[in-house]
Amino acid sequence: MSINFRTLKNRQFEDVRHRYGATDSMLYALGIGMGTDPSDLDQLRYVYEQALLAVPTMAVVLGCPGFWMRSPDTGLDWKKILHVEQELNMHQTLRPSGEVIGKTVIESIVDKRSAGALLTTRRDVVDAATSEIVASTRSVILCRGDGHFGGGDPASPPSRWCPQGPPDRTCILPSSAQSALIYRLSGDDNPLHADIRVAQNAGFERPILHGLCTFGMAGHAALRTLCAYDPARLKKLKLKFSSPFYPGESLKTVFWTHGHGSATFQCYSLQRDVMVIHHGVVEYIE
Repeated sequence: MSINFRTLKNRQFEDVRHRYGATDSMLYALGIGMGTDPSDLDQLRYVYEQALLAVPTMAVVLGCPGFWMRSPDTGLDWKKILHVEQELNMHQTLRPSGEVIGKTVIESIVDKRSAGALLTTRRDVVDAATSEIVASTRSVILCRGDGHFGGGDPASPPSRWCPQGPPDRTCILPSSAQSALIYRLSGDDNPLHADIRVAQNAGFERPILHGLCTFGMAGHAALRTLCAYDPARLKKLKLKFSSPFYPGESLKTVFWTHGHGSATFQCYSLQRDVMVIHHGVVEYIE
């Protein structure tokens, strides 16, 4: 089976109503490494019920339609899917508990021919009580086995950004060996991130960290370095994934600040000196 562009582009997703509580917010924060330093009272506010705050990047796990790409009627070879880009735009400060509705659409499908198909989805996370958009997320996946379907949407122009000079700020955050096991409790139970047998069959030496967990750690670095741990100040986070990140490694994030509440960044595995995130963009309130 191959992609039917028009059918897939017009795929209808049911709205997903998602009620979450303080425990869910704390569990997500623990999964991305909040609370590793017991003396850090700023991190404590995300993992302790007194004056609890929600990590803005938790919006990417709310109202998800599930692993819909595995459905046979999509025509996708789901085993060859690779998450390559993620974006989050915050319209309101995420509350530590509440009820939201996830509204998902397919924005574009680009035929990359021998490289596969590039599929972009957007999800609006809407407050169930007010019908106001809290956050918008955008995910780009490379469907490596699904190119040459013919037609498709036009490709976006390639990004030309590259760092100029040494970075202005650096943030190093540890992860634990259990990070993926904790993070998967926030909704992504892909065995690739838990079972060494599955990971090795996929070509990895051991389970890798979820891409969205690494995304959350990059958001944590931005909160710490640029926003003084104030979630209301983080407005946008956008990045591309370049290599797997392993639980137990430390994430080194380097920032180039450009004034007017914008910065670019890259992330590395500190232990392996491998870039795991590039073309990072963050917008925030100074």
